[in-house]
Amino acid sequence: MTLPPFARSLSARLLVLTVAFVMLSEVLIYLPSVARFRAEYMADKVALGHLAALSVEAAPEGMVTWELEMELLAHVGAHSVDAVKRDRRVLMLMAPDAPKPAEVFRLDREGALDLIRDAVLLMLRAEPRAVEVWGPSRADPGVQVGVVLDEAPMRAALLDYSGRIMLLSVLISLSTAAAVYVALHLMTVRPMRRLAGAMVAFRRDPESTEPMAELVTNRSDEVGIAQRELISMQAAMRQALRQRQRLAALGTAVTKINHDLRGILATAGLLSERLLDSADPEVRRVGPRLLAAIERAATLCGQTLSYTRDGVLPLRRETVHLRDLVEEAGQEALAGGQREGAGGGARWVNRVPETAAVLADREQLHRVLVNLARNALEAGAATVTVEAVPEDGRLVVTVADDGPGLAPRAREHLFQPFSGTTKPNGTGLGLAIVREIMRAHGGEIRLVGSTATGTAFALTLPAAGMSR
Repeated sequence: MTLPPFARSLSARLLVLTVAFVMLSEVLIYLPSVARFRAEYMADKVALGHLAALSVEAAPEGMVTWELEMELLAHVGAHSVDAVKRDRRVLMLMAPDAPKPAEVFRLDREGALDLIRDAVLLMLRAEPRAVEVWGPSRADPGVQVGVVLDEAPMRAALLDYSGRIMLLSVLISLSTAAAVYVALHLMTVRPMRRLAGAMVAFRRDPESTEPMAELVTNRSDEVGIAQRELISMQAAMRQALRQRQRLAALGTAVTKINHDLRGILATAGLLSERLLDSADPEVRRVGPRLLAAIERAATLCGQTLSYTRDGVLPLRRETVHLRDLVEEAGQEALAGGQREGAGGGARWVNRVPETAAVLADREQLHRVLVNLARNALEAGAATVTVEAVPEDGRLVVTVADDGPGLAPRAREHLFQPFSGTTKPNGTGLGLAIVREIMRAHGGEIRLVGSTATGTAFALTLPAAGMSR
């Protein structure tokens, strides 16, 4: 997958949206502006009409010549001028051919929405007509002045003003949109393109592609967090891929030697059966245990082959009496620890009730318990305690020890192969295998706690039955 061209990119969409939103803002400013211009135009006419009325009042006996009256009306730009003083209307000036007004506007009674509506209708109206405008005089608010004037000159002036406002709005919109676009492109779009490019490159070659130098940033915002998280995710993915390759190589090797190992175990089993006929009572006593261990190893080899072939851990579920299984696993773990020089003098405390039973594969669950016990003994634990309690139709088995606890590095990568170990020659596979076995049973394993006084794990399994 390649990055899209500019026409379909986030940059193009951002540019279009920025221009559209800025133009919308300019429209919201434009409408009140033209409404205000129309109102000011009519208010100026009212003020001029008041001046003309004052000229008539100043004349001898309030009379002016016809020529002066026409000159005053031409100066006002109206057909007639009226004035109202103390609720008394006086006709001051009037042209002989004054038309009848088609509509009356009162400036002191119109709201903002009315002014906007009338301004828009005026620009859309093409036919000429006369209107009457009333409003308070600026010089004397107590005087109401009315003028009859043609709308055509007012419409022409409003259209000229509207054109200038629109041109200015377009220039402001384009400059503002360009500034906002450049800022957002530098702060958001370009880093996102780098993130997208890094993701595409990582998908094409996740093993050899190193983190892009452009992604390394000190930004503390969401983009910087995304860049750093992508670098961390790529590093984790590369580590996981390397671990997967190691596991695949290990699985291949195990598959190759597994057949020969099963043959060796079969031979060892046949020879071990002869120990049962030995005259030494100690040999006869440990002989059955040796045969059981060899059979368990052979079964494990067969299950390993099935798992590497099918990808699913094979289970043979049955009702397992947990106390007996815990006792058997403890004896094996203590015996193995003594042979390897670990766990000498250690105690295995079995507090599982006699009635506790689970639905599980006996051999696999035995493997889980032995693995946890050996880990505790190798860490230096003197006592390992196993308990079981019912919880919501399931059985929670707790394996606790009094060892020194897990190291911080081991806790961080507890169930990860090749990572969750602190032993010099450890592989970290033990707990990873334990978790896989538990999940195959429909259960789970979790670390309850690990301090300087001990470590505890909890195993959750389907309960087959347990009386309180």
